[in-house]
This record gives sequence, structure tokens and C-alpha cells, in this order.
Amino acid sequence: MALILGIESTCDETAAAVVENGRAVRSSVIASQVDLHQVYRGVVPEIASRAHIENILPVIEQALKNSARTFEQIDAIAIAQRPGLIGSLLIGVTAAKALAWSLEKPLIGVDHVQAHLYSVQLESRPTNREPRFPAVGLVCSGGHTALYAVRSWTDIELIGQTIDDAVGEAYDKVAAILNLPYPGGRPIDELAAQGDPKAIRFPRSTLDPDSLDFSFSGLKTAVLYRVRGHKGRERDASSLSQQELRDVCAGFQQACIDVLLLKIRRAIARVDAKSVIVGGGVSANRGLRAAMQSFELPTFFPPIEYCTDNAAMIAGLGDVLLSHGVTADLSMDAIIRSALVKR
Repeated sequence: MALILGIESTCDETAAAVVENGRAVRSSVIASQVDLHQVYRGVVPEIASRAHIENILPVIEQALKNSARTFEQIDAIAIAQRPGLIGSLLIGVTAAKALAWSLEKPLIGVDHVQAHLYSVQLESRPTNREPRFPAVGLVCSGGHTALYAVRSWTDIELIGQTIDDAVGEAYDKVAAILNLPYPGGRPIDELAAQGDPKAIRFPRSTLDPDSLDFSFSGLKTAVLYRVRGHKGRERDASSLSQQELRDVCAGFQQACIDVLLLKIRRAIARVDAKSVIVGGGVSANRGLRAAMQSFELPTFFPPIEYCTDNAAMIAGLGDVLLSHGVTADLSMDAIIRSALVKR
């Protein structure tokens, strides 16, 4: 029954959590930076790093307070050491190393992407509806869109990835085209639910017949041309009626979902999978969740509160790694790329 303090600072969320036994979340605290970055419609690394410096200690202290646990009761410190923005990563890694050294606790380096897959385990009890391995894993967010062969929580292989925009990034850019708030995932999802996904058919990039990679840049451009004209400046989103806006969102979202499902099915055949695991910010999308309700294999999503970046998933996977004897020393570095690469 290990008690793990997890810390997450890979991009623009400063987070800390206390998780017991790899699943039971005793506390989860997140300091969001959305207000700082929305004027730029994207994350500014310098601003993100400075905000992490201000937030990291208060967030950790609040997570301990909310858990009704003390530093002395913590069994290990888990930190998202990769991948991410190097400045943001360094803040979290430095804090975690200082805590591990001062408290004489084990230090565990966790891959942020791998943790997004593990997040389906949070707040759940072992049942016969556990993910069965091998599984196909999809991580879809603002920074990542990739497919994985998941043989166990510690044996994960990258088998497909985006060659340009991540799907969440495409949502943010389309939201900018449509004059919708940043980040774009939620407003597009809400408008899409009121639109007709068949009213406007946007292109689906499937690449080669057996490819597991993704491409969303062409879809984003198609939306731009539809809204602003082929020169990109004849008109703008203000010329759309409310129903046209809903239909554009519905058509765009359906194109994204169709591509994601197609690639998952290809990956299932490649891996001979027994289940599907979906994590990352876009896994909160209601359209995607609804489309996969009737999927041919058992499909697992995280609880909504653990879809976006959080420290509970870092602590949870940290517990698994600790049980396998996987720890780090104080020479551990922050690394901008994931440990999950194509073999």
C-alpha cells in the first residue's frame, strides 16, 4: 500500500497529487495557466516556466494538506521527467530531487505520455473489466497524438504518431479560425453536439493503406478555406450563421473522430489487441467517447478529471514502477522527448 507524491510540470499545468496503492487518489491539485496563455492562443515556454516557479511549492503543500498526509508518510516521490518543455520540466524535476534528497525518499522518473495511458486505472478497483493486454493505446492531446502497443504498464511501444499537428492542436487552431475561446477542445465539442456532422464533409487524411501515423494539418486548412475563402481573407467566421458555425464544428470533429477510429482499428489488427486504452486531453471529448461506446473491443477512458495533465497519473504509474524496483538517483535529468520510440 505505497503512498506516492506525484509532481507534474511538463507544459503549462503545475500539479501535485498523493495516490495510494497506484489507484486511490487522496488529493489532486492543479494550478492552471490558461489565463496566462490564452491571449497568445498557445503556450509560451518562458511564461510557463516562470509560473511553475511561483506555483510548484504551494501546489505540493496543498496536495499534502488535502490528502491529510505528511511528508514523512510519503513512501516515494514520482516526477514527470519527460517529455515536455525543457524549462517547465526542470522546475518539477528540481523540486522532486530536492524533496527526495531532503526526505531520504526514493525518486521515480515517469514518462508523461506513458502516464496518460495509465490514467484509466485511477479511482478504479481491480475488476474483470480491467484492460486486457496486449492493448492498443491512444494518447490524444494538444501535444501528442500517437498509438502504442501496450503489453503491460511497463512495456509500451510506439507504433504510430502524428507527422504534423496533434489533434488537440488542430482543435485549438480551428477554434482560432472560428473566433472561439482557447483552448478549443471544449467549445468545439459543445457546438458540434448541436450541429450536423454530415452537413459539411471535410477531408480525412489516412496516409498509406497500412499506416498508423496521423496528419491533421490538411483538415485544419480545409476548415480555414471553408470559413475564410481560398485566399484566406475574403471573409471571416463572423459571416457564419450560428447553425453554420455548429455544422463546421460538427464536420471538423467528425473528421477527427473518423481518422482516430480508423487508425485504432488498424492498430488492433497489427497488435492483435484485446482492449483499447485512450488517454490525454482529447479523451474527454464527448463525441469521441460516444463514437467508441459501441466499439468492438472493451474500451477504457480516464475519469474526466484525469484526462488533461495531472499529477495523479504520475503518482499512479510511479507506484507501478516502484513495485518493479525502478527508481532514479539525483543525477536524473529532465528530457524533452518521450522514452517511447518506434522500435
